[in-house]
Amino acid sequence: MKRDKLILRHRKKLRKKYKLLIEEAYNFRQTDHALSDISEFKAIQLLDKLNKLKYLSR
Repeated sequence: MKRDKLILRHRKKLRKKYKLLIEEAYNFRQTDHALSDISEFKAIQLLDKLNKLKYLSR
């Protein structure tokens, strides 16, 4: 049980950070394309980690 709670807590933290990065990428899209791409790339990496954790929590 303890491990499941840790995984869920970590997923929640990563999901929050993912949403912030996506929002940041969207906001930079009009002004600075390079920063937008960097934020989007980091968000994609986080999404990959989230999917791995989702698989582990099954």
